[in-house]
Amino acid sequence: MKIYTRTGDTGQTSLLGGARVPKHHLRIESYGTVDELNSHVGLLRDHLGQFPELQQELTHIQEILFTLGSHLAAEPGKPNVWLPDLDSAEVDFLERRMDEMNAVLPEMKNFVLPGGHPTVSVCHIARCVCRRAERLCVHLSEESEVNALIVIYLNRLSDYLFVLSRKLSFDLGADEKPWKPRG
Repeated sequence: MKIYTRTGDTGQTSLLGGARVPKHHLRIESYGTVDELNSHVGLLRDHLGQFPELQQELTHIQEILFTLGSHLAAEPGKPNVWLPDLDSAEVDFLERRMDEMNAVLPEMKNFVLPGGHPTVSVCHIARCVCRRAERLCVHLSEESEVNALIVIYLNRLSDYLFVLSRKLSFDLGADEKPWKPRG
């Protein structure tokens, strides 16, 4: 399989289904940002050598992100394009994991400043990219067909990444600095 096709040299690309769109199209921005998120989750996974179960969990999340990307890359209304299944059980999984992590964390009384440990910082960056992906997908859904589960999953994933950042701060003994508004 060749990586280069030369079909995108004029600023156009193809959706799954064959439609040609500009590379700056909102659909391309949406799945491109999900791809960027996937890379940040991979970087986070690479930082977690001492947590193999969490590495497996993040690998699974990366697989789900590829599924979301494939749905976003598909031309709306093309019935004969095969897409992997999206399942609401994945949202349930994220919610269950957040509940499990929150059960051992101290109560949060303030917003926290991102940082405290390089691994925690990578997690916060992934969370921010996830929120951007969610915003883009919401915007796309106002203009075109988008599976509602994509937006729900991205919303929960950003929450999960926040809770995970707190859990990693806790497990790594990092200093979680509260935000103290001035004035």
